[in-house]
Amino acid sequence: MINLNKARTKMPEQDPRARIRNFDEVAAGYTEEMAVREALRCLKCREHPCMTSGCPIHNNIPAFIEKITEGEFEAAYQILTETTSLPAVCGRVCPQYLQCEGKCVRGEKGRPVAIGALERFVADWHRHHAAEETEGAPGAASEGIEGTADKAVTDAKNSIKTAVIGSGPAGLACAGVLAEKGYAVTLFEKEEIAGGVLAYGIPKFRLPAEILEKELDSLVAAGVQIETGKELGKDFTLADLEARGFRGIFIGNGAGESMRLGIPGQELEGVLPAAAFLYDVNCRGIFPDAEHIAVIGGGNVAMDACRAAVRCPSAKKVTVVYRRSVAEMPADPAELAEAKAEGVEFLFLTAPVKVVGENGKVQGLQCQKMELTEPDASGRRKPVPVPGSEFVLDTDCIIEAIGSRSDNSCVDGVDTTDRGLIVTDPETGATTRPGVYAGGDTVTGPKTVIAAMGAGRKAAEAMDAYLGK
Repeated sequence: MINLNKARTKMPEQDPRARIRNFDEVAAGYTEEMAVREALRCLKCREHPCMTSGCPIHNNIPAFIEKITEGEFEAAYQILTETTSLPAVCGRVCPQYLQCEGKCVRGEKGRPVAIGALERFVADWHRHHAAEETEGAPGAASEGIEGTADKAVTDAKNSIKTAVIGSGPAGLACAGVLAEKGYAVTLFEKEEIAGGVLAYGIPKFRLPAEILEKELDSLVAAGVQIETGKELGKDFTLADLEARGFRGIFIGNGAGESMRLGIPGQELEGVLPAAAFLYDVNCRGIFPDAEHIAVIGGGNVAMDACRAAVRCPSAKKVTVVYRRSVAEMPADPAELAEAKAEGVEFLFLTAPVKVVGENGKVQGLQCQKMELTEPDASGRRKPVPVPGSEFVLDTDCIIEAIGSRSDNSCVDGVDTTDRGLIVTDPETGATTRPGVYAGGDTVTGPKTVIAAMGAGRKAAEAMDAYLGK
């Protein structure tokens, strides 16, 4: 049976008027009945573009969705975990509209199947029911000769020390696979809180803290040691780790350095990089004392920033300033719609020119209206200033959300590109330093959670092959 409804099953969520006063998760998730109904919208097409060309790590999307239609939710979870380490995370924060859902055949004449919502449902169902499902499961007392051999291999690997630098999605995935294979894994995180961008870069109304805590608890239960407040280049070097006996090292330190506006006045008090603003809000509960907040940018970080800004106790008005039109905006359309519903205002075709200040503090943002040229050879339309269109936006806080980059000046003995990205073998993640691997944003520049996670898993497999020589 197939559900031929062109519209997807709507997920319950908090009313916008209520949710702007809290950081609770906006979306409530599917019930079992809702999940089955949505899963039945899958056409079971032959080519499976959602999996083959849409998903960066090729999750078996048709198979896990089919299990949902049969009410076999734990089986659906097990299918997902064959390829993904963080389904509860990816189901919430991955840009499915650009990936799996963007390739869904149902999207040609209606809305695509809500693959992300179904992934989230399966992961959440497992988290709530795993103990019940496994209670009374047969143990390993009768593992026999084959089981004994496997244990001997695991014990041998336990004497091999591996290090993972960075506890974002790439590092978590790599550490998880290495731990599964029996290696002694130590995870180093420069911040005082583990989780990387998942902890400090994504607001809790999109990714609740308990979801990430569960993933970290699973790693610790698997034997991974997590050391926070330990920064590469400051507290240790790669050479230090090698001297301490770490035979395999993975670098997944992300791209957490915010790019700056590069306009006069950006040094004034009240101009905040998005990464710093989100870290303070997410991890410290610290909010800027500002009434009129301007967010510069049009990507998903800008959406996270403006929606977090709306929830600041002192905020009366939040405005997003973006130099192109809504048609060129790279942000997730769903995030844009939620931001508008929460009262965020948008100034499209508007570029910041200068930060206006008084007594060293932000008092306003001088802007200029823009217009788009005809498409160039690549199809991109360039924004150009409209003469005489300058105006000052009233604001006492400006959040820069125009992009981020990786700083690998602290990485010793590893080749980097002119953009500061680590050079690796695309097939294995191996760097130019033997035994050292890297993956995620520190190699590719800012991409998605699932792409970074896939890079971490791939590098772990390559490290296992290298260490097993």
